[in-house]
Amino acid sequence: MNRRSFLTKAFMAGGALLLTPTYSFFKERLWYEEKHVTISIPFLPNAMNGLRVVHFSDLHAGHFYGEEQLAELVRRINLLQPDVLCFTGDLYDGPIAENDGLTELLAQLKASNGKFAVLGNHDYWDSPKKVTARLQEAGFTVLNNKHAMITKNNSELYIAGLKNVTWDQPDLMDAIKGIPKEACTLLLVHEPDFADRIDDKSSVSLQLSGHSHGGQIRLPGIGALITPPRGSKYVDGLYRLPGGLQVYTNRGIGTSQLPLRLFCRPEITILTLKRKM
Repeated sequence: MNRRSFLTKAFMAGGALLLTPTYSFFKERLWYEEKHVTISIPFLPNAMNGLRVVHFSDLHAGHFYGEEQLAELVRRINLLQPDVLCFTGDLYDGPIAENDGLTELLAQLKASNGKFAVLGNHDYWDSPKKVTARLQEAGFTVLNNKHAMITKNNSELYIAGLKNVTWDQPDLMDAIKGIPKEACTLLLVHEPDFADRIDDKSSVSLQLSGHSHGGQIRLPGIGALITPPRGSKYVDGLYRLPGGLQVYTNRGIGTSQLPLRLFCRPEITILTLKRKM
């Protein structure tokens, strides 16, 4: 390589390094990816075949994410016309601002068969009671070791949710108590690696989680540079575990620590449930 060619490539590499934070902050962290995933589930009632579950997670409001950004997210989700809407925690990143307008925006989210949520570890930094109240005011059913049932043409689908794994006492047996053995159950839990603590993998059809942010900063051929505790095994996307359990980890919407995303766009997941024949 001659000296001129070397200097040109060095200049381009240096420019890329300088531009990366600008791109990661101004472009990619607000560049939503609508990710469509079809998941085959045993015991899914025929009436629920084709059900559209929209899953989002980790807003981290207050950490460079506010009303303007949430309004765009609400617009996008409503255009998807979800049957079921699931949020898997970290509404706030830290202290909760009074009258921040987020509750009113979240209340505009529409789902024909209901909106469901659990809390994340960051939701405990200020007040889990306040976060729960705000989600409920916005029309979400908050599932703290509880379950809910949706019905369609006399068929049932169960949605269970757990208390936060990091700061609370999640109790799966309590959450699914009363659900028929061969029913189809979706489990909401913020931390994806909780899946390894489920002894009877057949008790849950699909686990939906967030927490990892997909790593938030990823490099081609390497993947996530840093992942959080309880979110380092099932980091991003769909996993099929022995015993029949499937886990889907959403990359999240907002950011924490560094307000940057690289090769890891914020994600709105559109899950289409199909009956496994």
